[in-house]
Amino acid sequence: MDKRSSEEISAQNSLRPESEVAKDRSSYLRLVDEGFIAGQRIAKISVITLISIGIVELLMGHISGSVVATADGVDSMSDAMISFIVLIGLRFARRPADRKFQFGYHKVETFAALIAAIGMIVIGSFIVYHSYEGFIHPEEIKQPLLTMVVLAIAGGISLHRAFQMRNIANKYHLLSLKTDAKNSIKDGSASVLGFLSVFIATQFGFLQADAIGGMIIAGFIFSVAYVSLKQSSLILVDAWHNPISVDYIKKLLEEKIEAGVNVRSIKLRQTGIVSRAEIHVEIDGNKSLTEVEMLMQNTEKVIKSNIPNMGVVLVVPHAKYK
Repeated sequence: MDKRSSEEISAQNSLRPESEVAKDRSSYLRLVDEGFIAGQRIAKISVITLISIGIVELLMGHISGSVVATADGVDSMSDAMISFIVLIGLRFARRPADRKFQFGYHKVETFAALIAAIGMIVIGSFIVYHSYEGFIHPEEIKQPLLTMVVLAIAGGISLHRAFQMRNIANKYHLLSLKTDAKNSIKDGSASVLGFLSVFIATQFGFLQADAIGGMIIAGFIFSVAYVSLKQSSLILVDAWHNPISVDYIKKLLEEKIEAGVNVRSIKLRQTGIVSRAEIHVEIDGNKSLTEVEMLMQNTEKVIKSNIPNMGVVLVVPHAKYK
């Protein structure tokens, strides 16, 4: 929102003709579809890149005996799996509503984020176990220079791709892609951490640093997984804790719909990239059906013209007699 007050924007939008409001809605829907396409494209690139990095790191971990290189390789392969899950979720989310999924497939994208987070927890647990064994029984790292070079290159590639993904996720508000972007930033950071762990272990003789690096990588994974689990779970159970949005919608309606109409309650829910609103209003019970219908249409127009990502607005009238 720009520097103008919400009242000024509301006043301007409420006076716009239906054709302009419909045009804005059409533009928003095109933007949603564009976001899914862009998300799928970067997710495909992510899968290919991470599998390649993971294979190289696992080979390097096997050759050098480095716990952190192996952990980072497992992490990269798991991230490839997560990116693949996100890719499938984004493809399903583009499907139009049908007889079975009458509200559309938008929540599939959120469900993909949930599955990805669960996968991260499983992989993190495996890395913790493997790192613990390496801490108890540390071994000297072979080919330390080559190991550090591989980890440094992997970190640079992962971070570059992660920031590209984050820009797309933020632009189109894709939760699953945001989860994947955070996970990818973590993956790149983990490679940098792995580089430092190998450096300390080989240059200063502190062999346990290799295993400690693996444990820290697992900690990164758990932290990202927690945030993703929380966000996706709340959306899937229709939780909405955003009083500002409710107050904003109520203020809009009180200013723009006719006098004598009271807003009884506002219920909001998020279905992936699109939100839905259920508005309960009290109106004069003596009004005709045509007048009630016009009021409902005007209420829907006010909300959609000011909040483009509000996909569905259901207005429920309640009779009030003087």
